[in-house]
Amino acid sequence: MTRVSGTAGAAALMLAALPHPAQAQSNAALQQQIDELKAQVQALTAALAARRAVPEASVAPAATPAAPPAAPAALASAATPPPASVAPARPASQKHPLALRGYTQMRYSKIVAGDDTAPAGQARLRSVQDAALNDRGGFSLRRVRLALQGDVSNRVSVYLQSDFASAVNNQAGSERRENFLQLRDVYADIFLDRARTLRLRVGQSKVPYGWENMQSSSARLTLDRSDAINSAVPSERDLGLVAYYTPPHVQAIWDRLSHDGQKLFGNYGAFGLGAFNGQGTNRTEQNKGLMSVAFATWPFALDGLGDAFAGQVLEVGGSAMRNRVQPELRNGTVSTIAYKDDRVGLHAILYPQPIGIQAEWNWGKGPEYDVASQSIRTRGLSGGYVQTMLRLPRTDFGTMMPYARWQHYRGGWKASTNAPRLATDEVELGVEWQPSKALELTLAYARMKRAEADERRAGRAEGDVIRTQLQWNY
Repeated sequence: MTRVSGTAGAAALMLAALPHPAQAQSNAALQQQIDELKAQVQALTAALAARRAVPEASVAPAATPAAPPAAPAALASAATPPPASVAPARPASQKHPLALRGYTQMRYSKIVAGDDTAPAGQARLRSVQDAALNDRGGFSLRRVRLALQGDVSNRVSVYLQSDFASAVNNQAGSERRENFLQLRDVYADIFLDRARTLRLRVGQSKVPYGWENMQSSSARLTLDRSDAINSAVPSERDLGLVAYYTPPHVQAIWDRLSHDGQKLFGNYGAFGLGAFNGQGTNRTEQNKGLMSVAFATWPFALDGLGDAFAGQVLEVGGSAMRNRVQPELRNGTVSTIAYKDDRVGLHAILYPQPIGIQAEWNWGKGPEYDVASQSIRTRGLSGGYVQTMLRLPRTDFGTMMPYARWQHYRGGWKASTNAPRLATDEVELGVEWQPSKALELTLAYARMKRAEADERRAGRAEGDVIRTQLQWNY
């Protein structure tokens, strides 16, 4: 309707601009004026159609057919698009959409043989990594994650992640547990250079200690993290700031591995240096000291060693942390003593092409409950894991990765009440099947020998466990 009325209005202007014919004017003269008017209307219609078809700010004005000498000036201005500055298009480099993504892990666990129950004071077969591993078994939701992320400018990126499957523990005690529905991550990456090789991460994020600790649970091959490495930072996160640096040629290697479908450790630098509260995820800081952490990892492309190593990448590195932590006590209060919580760790990963090996080990000191003195003491700790995996070629049925892992740990578990001592020895065999990028199924068997994370229960429990996990990504 707008186009018709605009064209009619322009035609009226042209009619008004034409000389009024005398009564005695011949039919031939009238016909000539009508023909000229039709031509002008057709030219104007074509020009208006061209303007609507092409955005004004992205192209030069469409060429307008020359108007007959009798056309008024108003017609020429109407047929010429306005300057591009009137409605500038937003440059593509300034568009920063936010993306919503997540994943869910549903498990079924069953202790098929062993100490699923025990008399009071004796250890039962339990794991600090999965509370659903108990004498009742059944289905459980291990993680239900939803994350919002994206660039808000060329130099600032944001990330927000919550977990809908977290338990609210220890609410009878005086130590607060904050931010439930549990907040997992909330941080901003501030890029300090145009190439984005150097960035400052501010907020609650993963503490850069341990390769496996930093790897997302959505990408990890085994169902759980190892006790030894995870004991440094249970729940993996804390509130603070950390600087990451990634040289371009290192990023190029990681990009190649990611494109190949390898399981990387996440959006972290080759070097990291940070400071955090040190009390743990969603826990109030209890002392004036900060946890300091340093991390380094470096991938080496082995193609130069010959055809047998074509495409192979070996990544090695280490991490260190210095901290003072105050565990929660059995009486519901928080310890007034800040215990040493210092350690160093090493890691190495030969990415599976098709066979891979992954190993980590760490040593240090931390809080641990001493049964003899009935108190928490600073004690030595050590442990880690060795894992091997096979990456089978992708078929019409998807990708399969069998794996085997042995883990060992002796030391305290500061995240539990009274920082009980763990004594873990475990062998796990499993296979992950990924029929599509949106779906993963893992089947695993484990032979476990563990001390329960409860200082009131002595000894170690043993048993055989079967677990399955279905993960869907969105």
